[in-house]
Amino acid sequence: MAQFSRIDVVNTMRDTGLVPLFYHPDVALGKKVLKACYDGGARLMEFTARGDFAFEVFSELNKYAIKELPGMIMGVGSITDSAAASLFMQMGANFIVTPSLREDIALICNRRKVLWSPGCGSLAEINRAEELGCEVIKLFPGSTYGPDFVKAIKGPQPWTSVMPTGGVSTDESNLRSWFDAGVTCVGMGSQLISKTMLQGQDFEGLKRAVASILLLIGKLK
Repeated sequence: MAQFSRIDVVNTMRDTGLVPLFYHPDVALGKKVLKACYDGGARLMEFTARGDFAFEVFSELNKYAIKELPGMIMGVGSITDSAAASLFMQMGANFIVTPSLREDIALICNRRKVLWSPGCGSLAEINRAEELGCEVIKLFPGSTYGPDFVKAIKGPQPWTSVMPTGGVSTDESNLRSWFDAGVTCVGMGSQLISKTMLQGQDFEGLKRAVASILLLIGKLK
């Protein structure tokens, strides 16, 4: 069962402005990544469930977060069907992120009042997602649409909350363009948690990187 309401999740997205994305099959390494992000100030983590037995890894990481990292909100991304969404919610996922708009996932998440964020790439998809109760739209891939797309959407629909994923980097100019366009938060994966960082086990460097990005986002918002 989710530890945080969907309103808690939305507010944390809005307050911090950052959702780190991460996947690795090694539970021990995952815990170190999670702790480094937490110590750097992140209070959200999207576990991108892309590998075999990913549900087992998420279960262990979420148990660890609940026990050791108070206030850390664990969610799951790359979910493509309602059965997977249901499975991860049974393991306590606090939010579900999908690469595309799936109405079956919307229904099952709404039933449990768990936040779901669908990948959308058109105004029609965004409007349909909001009709289904979506609080935060995932703009995916962000690199395809860019900040100008967000700005265009926010003109007639200032109530629409957008989280771009893909095409978001740690560069100040990149982040400034997104937040100037009006995004609620950004999703950041390998640009923040790089393969080099993982291979070198540089968790202190990850902690510093997260703290630096959060400080920058705080100034840009």
